[in-house]
Amino acid sequence: MSEQKTPAPAAPPPDEQGRVEAAAVEAADTGSTFARVMDSSIGRNLGLVIALLILIGVGIATAGDRFASVDNMLTILRLASVIGVVSIGMTFVITGGGIDLSVGAIVALASVWATTLATQTMAEDTHWIVMVLVALAVGGGCGLVNGLLIAYGRIAPFIVTLAMLASARGLAEIISEKKTQIVSNRDFVQFFGDSVLGVPVLVIIFALTAIGGWVLLNRTTYGRRTLAVGGNAEAARLAGIDVRRHTASLYVLVGLACGLAAIMLTVRTTTGSSTHGGLYELQSIAAVVIGGTLLSGGRGTIVGTVLGVLIFNTLTNVFTLNNRNSSDQAVATGVIIVIAVLLQQRVAERSGRT
Repeated sequence: MSEQKTPAPAAPPPDEQGRVEAAAVEAADTGSTFARVMDSSIGRNLGLVIALLILIGVGIATAGDRFASVDNMLTILRLASVIGVVSIGMTFVITGGGIDLSVGAIVALASVWATTLATQTMAEDTHWIVMVLVALAVGGGCGLVNGLLIAYGRIAPFIVTLAMLASARGLAEIISEKKTQIVSNRDFVQFFGDSVLGVPVLVIIFALTAIGGWVLLNRTTYGRRTLAVGGNAEAARLAGIDVRRHTASLYVLVGLACGLAAIMLTVRTTTGSSTHGGLYELQSIAAVVIGGTLLSGGRGTIVGTVLGVLIFNTLTNVFTLNNRNSSDQAVATGVIIVIAVLLQQRVAERSGRT
């Protein structure tokens, strides 16, 4: 008997085969385009907006009108404004390849120094702007010390800012004698505690700081140099950038942000205290990282930082309205940071493969 051969499957007609290949190519292009969009700043910010909307939905579902009221929304923005200003400054430092663990202590020292009896007496005799200038000078001075030691002393940022954290907090306790200093200048409190068209001045300061930070990072030579130094310091040096001077300036910038935040916090609490700014370093770094700025430097986003600040403050508000304690919030914050860093690593690996 002759062996029967199984007939080979018929090849699709040339036209149909072409359509199949075209559909496959189109699907691959669509998938790669979607991946590129999600890896871009627009995609990352869109994800943050969705996360914020989900949190708002949870707040409305669990707390109802207590969360959705205008007063509560303004409270969230008012609380976000102080740490938001610090986070804007932190964005520049981390984008430039550094880190600052001393921001909370600098806020405390600036608030104490701006509310000493001598400073307030001088403000009464002249103008309350003296208190603002003192806070900015203290913040900028601390940032300058950090920057010089890191850039020219070649000491690791972690070590320098950790030392500043302890020193600034200790100096604040010495100056205030561990007592809360009450602000006596009513004009100072009234100016910064007022509202414009229903919007608190503190929120307006935060918005103006964010806009200024965005312009500085994305539309100026300073911002481009920050990205270059954070991405590859040696390449930036070979390109003619004074890396050490620029690095020092980044810490002065975050110091000035801390000084401004100290004024805002002093107005909000009408006090200067060595306990102000507790855990601000954790909160600001968390907001910057969740916003999409790379911890390794070379990429930064002000819009993402603002959204990160709003996400964490909305989360805090939801926890508070639902009578959850601070320990639960701390656990949630830690989990969010870890997830954000893992996502950053995956995006970086995917970008490296493309």
